[in-house]
Amino acid sequence: MAVDQEGVMGQTNKSEERRKFPRSFMDLPIEYRITDLPRAHGGVVINGSETGLLVHSVKDMPIGTNLNISVLFPERFQLTNFDVVAEIVRKDVCWEENWHGFEYGLRFVWIKPEDAGRLKQLLKNRFRSK
Repeated sequence: MAVDQEGVMGQTNKSEERRKFPRSFMDLPIEYRITDLPRAHGGVVINGSETGLLVHSVKDMPIGTNLNISVLFPERFQLTNFDVVAEIVRKDVCWEENWHGFEYGLRFVWIKPEDAGRLKQLLKNRFRSK
């Protein structure tokens, strides 16, 4: 049994125990480019942590691909973004009710210190996933 952030007792999940940085739900739009290619693609961030993102996209890409990513999110009364370079470390086919595409686990390869600060602030304001 474990106590969550609100002091509620519950079962611990083995995947939770091994995560150094907890994941938070996001549901935010992203624009990404495969490194060194000019064409941009869109997707949605499902959840994220200080070390990576889980995203949905219709673009089929292999594991190991590096992406330049811009995540757009609201901050106070304006829109802002953070930019990262990430590597695809996991890929699954994703079938949902009205959509199908791919689910990618991304690990950050590079992030500017000021964007890392923005990301930490964004994560604090989101719900933790289990």
